[in-house]
Amino acid sequence: MRTRGLFRWSILLALTLAIVLNITPAAAQPKSLYERLGRYDGIAAAVDDFLARALADPKIARFFAGHSADSKGRFRQQVVEQLCMLAGGPCVYTGRSMKTSHAGLGITEEEWQLTVKYLVAALDKFQVPQREKDELLAALTKVKPDIVEK
Repeated sequence: MRTRGLFRWSILLALTLAIVLNITPAAAQPKSLYERLGRYDGIAAAVDDFLARALADPKIARFFAGHSADSKGRFRQQVVEQLCMLAGGPCVYTGRSMKTSHAGLGITEEEWQLTVKYLVAALDKFQVPQREKDELLAALTKVKPDIVEK
């Protein structure tokens, strides 16, 4: 009988601590954008589709004229890293700053909007919900001033 009473007090104490410390079970924790986008593999698949769409457009492909397959592969990896990092994932972006890597390219608002269009189309292909698209685009919009030249 005494063991049952001690067990009840232990449960009561654990619940009280959980409430006071605002501890919730892992299942109740909100998922990060990274997780909601399908983690690394989901992001990489969307990037592959996005780049295929963007590079099929001569207005965007002109920025990659003369680049080797290896350079394009490295660029793809950097896009995956950056989106993974922006989405709260464990990736570390290893490329140059957006300002440095886009300086002098003369990227216009129209070209920015085209790339956004192709990214959204890729996310739509993988049935990414609107909330996640909005969150990702909001994160990308923060770097827009370093990419688009006035």
